[in-house]
Amino acid sequence: MRFTRKALALAGAVSLTVLAAGCSPSGDASGGDGKPTLTISTFSEWGYGDLIDEYQKLHPEITVKHNRFATSDEAKEQFQTSLGAGSGLADVVGVDNSWMPQVLQNSENFLDLSSSSVEGRWNDWNEKIATTDDGKLLGYPTDIGPQSIAYRADLFKAAGLPTDREEVAKLFGGKDATWDDFFKVGEKFKAAGTGPAFYDDSSSVATSWGDQYRVLWEDPDNGDIIAGNNKDLRNIYDTVTSHDDLSAHIARWSQDWVDAFQKDKFAVMPAPSWMLGVIKGNAAGVTGWDVANVFPGGGVNSGGSYLTVPKQSQHPEEAKALADWLTAPEQQLKAFKATGNFPSQVQAQKSDELQQVTDPFFNNAPVGKILTDRAAAVKEIPFKGDNYFAITTAFNNAIKRVSVDRTHSAQESWDMFETELKTLG
Repeated sequence: MRFTRKALALAGAVSLTVLAAGCSPSGDASGGDGKPTLTISTFSEWGYGDLIDEYQKLHPEITVKHNRFATSDEAKEQFQTSLGAGSGLADVVGVDNSWMPQVLQNSENFLDLSSSSVEGRWNDWNEKIATTDDGKLLGYPTDIGPQSIAYRADLFKAAGLPTDREEVAKLFGGKDATWDDFFKVGEKFKAAGTGPAFYDDSSSVATSWGDQYRVLWEDPDNGDIIAGNNKDLRNIYDTVTSHDDLSAHIARWSQDWVDAFQKDKFAVMPAPSWMLGVIKGNAAGVTGWDVANVFPGGGVNSGGSYLTVPKQSQHPEEAKALADWLTAPEQQLKAFKATGNFPSQVQAQKSDELQQVTDPFFNNAPVGKILTDRAAAVKEIPFKGDNYFAITTAFNNAIKRVSVDRTHSAQESWDMFETELKTLG
């Protein structure tokens, strides 16, 4: 089982073949054989290759062309350009969850996908991301990234900590786990003096924590940047930087980070579902990894995408039917088998097929059940406004200066962060 798409979207390290050059405009009403032609655009790996072939066999009256971008950044650039131009979008457009605010702001350009066939399909928090204030559903969720705690049982054993995944979950606080519990476990691990750091990257810990807040970066009502004066964000920053001695002082996605998996540099990672595949790839041949059904603060989601239907499409009903079919439970399970993208569908999550999925690399951990539980634990999703990426990049850089570069004190780096926010506002 591979968990790859989000990693590719973030790292942009793997070049994928675009199956059809560019993004054909929706005005391409039919192919040479007279059949209606639908275009669908996605990025990285969604597991849709075989599914699109299957759909065409079920619907021989329709031709489907798949435009696949190598990374989410490339797809987003084309999406924004075509949206602004009023033409050039595919009939079905796959968008990252972080783009959904832009989709909602331009709701008049997208089809309302509400229908009785999709009622109750998704977790409420997931559907909320794609729903306008007046109740229009503008995107069908495809996958999500519920987070759990991945850990090295062998390094825990060496430090005198429990190793059984259920005992480890209790160690972190179980259903009532808090971030205070997380750092207390880290202090116990460090006190053992066995050598490895507790976790890999301070900024990733801060990001996971921050994603549990609805309002942290910008004011949802007026778009004002509030990060610099937000007490919750400052608490996250101060707590993480004051516990930086628990970090391996490396940045995720760097070569040092990749190499660290083979060198026993750290014992714990906050891990979205897609990160499990990254761990397996980087830690190939390393034994001891396991997954605990627990997360500080309850639940948090990282990643996930949606299928939208722009009104530019000349075949909106056919496009809606394709998006509906691709996000049905049966198809999401097939995509999960092909790529490891965790289903957003509640029915798919609760299926015996998914609940029985285990992963030999993680000591046969029941990852299907664990990730389903972690998805159900998500209660809040962050508001992401126009400046979200710029603000979070500045925030992560502030932690990086303290933790990775180690060139500035925590206060000095926070002051630099506040100065940078002023240039955005």
